[in-house]
Order: sequence, then C-alpha cells, then structure tokens
Amino acid sequence: MTDMTYDVADHVATITLTRPERMNTISSAMLDELTRTLVRANEDRDVRVVVLTGTGRAFCAGLDLNEASSGTGIGGKDRRPPETIDLRNTPPTVLFAMDKPVICALNGSAAGYGMDLALGCDIRIMADNAKLAAAFVKRGVVPESGGTWFLPRMLGWAKAAEIIFTGRTLGAAECLAEGLVNTVVPADEVAEAARAMALEIAANAPLAVRASKRLMRMGLEETFETHVQHVYLQLLPLFASDDFGEGVKSFLEKRPAAFTGR
Repeated sequence: MTDMTYDVADHVATITLTRPERMNTISSAMLDELTRTLVRANEDRDVRVVVLTGTGRAFCAGLDLNEASSGTGIGGKDRRPPETIDLRNTPPTVLFAMDKPVICALNGSAAGYGMDLALGCDIRIMADNAKLAAAFVKRGVVPESGGTWFLPRMLGWAKAAEIIFTGRTLGAAECLAEGLVNTVVPADEVAEAARAMALEIAANAPLAVRASKRLMRMGLEETFETHVQHVYLQLLPLFASDDFGEGVKSFLEKRPAAFTGR
C-alpha cells in the first residue's frame, strides 16, 4: 500500500505524502518509495517542476519513531549498523542532485527528517500556522539528512548553531524573517500558491531552468574563475537549442514563448 501519490498536470508533478494519521512520518519503506518517486519526476520528460507536499495537519513529522522503538524500523535496536554506507539512492541525496526545481508546499509543520526534507527543496511556501522543529538533539541524534549542511549556508554559522544545538522550534514568521522559507500564506492557500509558482517556472525554457539549477549547485563549491568557465560551457548547447530561438523570436514578436524543452 502506497503512502504517497504522484500526479502530473501542466508540466508540474505533485508528490504528496499521504499518511495523515501518522502526521506523514517516514517509515523505512517510504524512504525507498520517496526515492523512486523523486527519480521518476526527474526523469519524466513531461515534468518541468516538482511540488512536494503532505496531507493533513503536518507536512512531515520526521522519521517514524514508533517503528524505530519497536525494533523494526530506522534506528531500531535489532538492526545492525551497515558494514558499508551508500547514501546515493536515498531521498536527501537524490533530492539534492535533481535538475528540476522542487517546491516544498509546507501544508503543516515539519520536524526532524521532515525539516531536512523541506530544506532540501529549492523553494519553500509555508502555511502561517506551520512550524519547523529542529528537534534532533532532543531525540539523541543529529540532523541526519542535510540540516548540518543547509542551515550554516542559509543562516550563517552562529544562527545555525543556535537552532541545531538547542533543538529549537521556529514559527512561520521567524522562518520567513530568517529566510528559511520564501513566503508564508494562510494554510488554505498553500497548495494554490505553490502551484502558481510552479506554473510560473514551468512557463520558462526548461533546459535553461535545469541548467541554472545545476550551475547554482556547482557554484556552492567552486571558485568564481572555475564557475564562469562552467557557465560558458553550459551556454553553448543552450544557444543551439530550439528554445533559445523561440525565446528570441517571442521577445521580438512581443508574445509569450512556447517552449518545448528541445
């Protein structure tokens, strides 16, 4: 039985966590399912933008601690530590490597793993009654799925340290003020706001959008001199694309462009 849905309309894929009775906590089976679904969206030629959201009153309340406490799930006492660690096919690394933009529609609060999952998206739209809870140290663990990488880059060392070391919960207004989310809207408008932004992005040249995301990701670790070389090399195939010709033509003809992704 699936705990998420995958729908595509108007070049926008919507991945919805559908475990509201457990506040969309992530079971070990859901990790594999989410990985497969993210890969599916990234490889779907009809998809230009992905929206990740949840059902019910939470976006994702973290990993399933009930499963862990029973000894059967993630962190269960009867599970031996792996002899080797390979995280290439797990949601955080797959999400980070995706070329297509991902919008997190925070329909409700995100805690622990759910917070890291939201931070791994490119854009976050948050319900005004939602919260982000960095509760890792309160459970005896670390931000295991990207939080220790994302937060210092988003907030600076001192503020990230404050949030992670205290395990603090942040309300929507503070998340917006700190730049952790792009916008805050009434709870009943989150889906609409996320879709509106997704459609705005999807109307642009998809090859250029994906290339821009790749270059932004590379730029996090490169010198400026190295980066501008990569930008130039990325421009060459874009100049040869049908979409570049359509972009120029539509501008001169003063009409909306009809991009095909070719």
